Amino acid sequence: MFVNKRSLLIALLSLQMIWSVKATYLLIPMDKTQTNHLKAYGVAYWTLERNIDVSWLLNYCGGSFMCIYNEKIANECAVRGVACKAIADVQAEAILNEIAQPDVNMNEIKLNKAPKIAVYSPKNKLPWDDAVTLVLTYAEIPYEVIYDEEIINGVLPQYDWLHLHHEDFTGQYGKFWATYRNAPWYIEDVKQQETTAHKLGFSKVSQLKLAVVKKIRDFVAGGGYMFSMCSAPDSYDVALAADGVDICDIPFDGDPIEPNAQSKLNYQNCLAFENFKISLNPYEYEISDIDVNPNIHLQNRSSDFFTLFEFSAKWDPVPTMLCQNHYQVLRGFMGQTTAFRRDKLKPNVIVMGETQAFNEARYIHGEYGNGTFTFLGGHDPEDYQHFVGDPPTNLDLYPNSEGYRLILNNVLFPAAKKEKHKT
Repeated sequence: MFVNKRSLLIALLSLQMIWSVKATYLLIPMDKTQTNHLKAYGVAYWTLERNIDVSWLLNYCGGSFMCIYNEKIANECAVRGVACKAIADVQAEAILNEIAQPDVNMNEIKLNKAPKIAVYSPKNKLPWDDAVTLVLTYAEIPYEVIYDEEIINGVLPQYDWLHLHHEDFTGQYGKFWATYRNAPWYIEDVKQQETTAHKLGFSKVSQLKLAVVKKIRDFVAGGGYMFSMCSAPDSYDVALAADGVDICDIPFDGDPIEPNAQSKLNYQNCLAFENFKISLNPYEYEISDIDVNPNIHLQNRSSDFFTLFEFSAKWDPVPTMLCQNHYQVLRGFMGQTTAFRRDKLKPNVIVMGETQAFNEARYIHGEYGNGTFTFLGGHDPEDYQHFVGDPPTNLDLYPNSEGYRLILNNVLFPAAKKEKHKT
């Protein structure tokens, strides 16, 4: 009888030890030990879709993710090639205690909602790809494609996050006329844009684009999150500044530019930029002087890097979230708009990444109404100079791309909407 009691006591102690070391949390590191940074964001999104909260550990091991241990999540990491680690609750508590220290630049942000994502993109095939749709597809994060007709018809309130595809919101078709006016894709694009404009009651494409821009502005003011790259950021603000002013020349809308168009621009309408000059030359592949001189980058390609700013994770959680990375200095990349001249930024715009040697901003953020906008210069983080007709980037070759991480930071940012107001 004594032996049985002793055996039972040993068994109970053994069971207690097993439970004490049993993994109760799952940690997805986002430092240089991560095997696939891009798909890790997809796992975090996949977890939120299943109503499981995710902690975003700002500045901890590159901005790691942590959640309650779930075998299905661990299996999903394995399937997607994402490094993860099962940890006991005492280890998770130690991590959170470390993060909570007032002298440590870290923070825990709770993600509790899988944001509904829309990508503003033309339905017809154009001879270039879009970095955001590439990485969303690679990370297996679902999104819906919408364009002018859907926006005019009022679908934007259905979404939390909107990306603006490589777009010219001024109605000048990207200023491609000089080089590509006889290309079949250009002719077809102009035809489709004009058809849509007339269908929706606009006499010009520029008028349609302005109406779209205003709808998007209302979406942001109402609490939406807008992200854009390449030509979309500056053409968006140029279109707003030119409200009621014809800045399109004959090749684009059939009549000349309005006299003194430059002096009639209203910068108060703009979200991010001011005091810029528009390009009045239809042969110039440029919309305005918001963009920096591309020759500077071409002549200094080997030294073209930009630095992410370090913000206070506890006091400035939003820019901290948007800058999470395993590198602080990133390789530069060009686009129709490569970077933003600092003297054209409004005072309330936050610069999150800059090329100090060129005195330019590469990555900016701001608030408008109840929402936010984030602009990233350049076209493709893994293709330094992406030309019309170039094949899309194969992200299987760049699973740890620090440039593409910036895009995915923005995708998950709306999941922390409620939490960020508590911080």
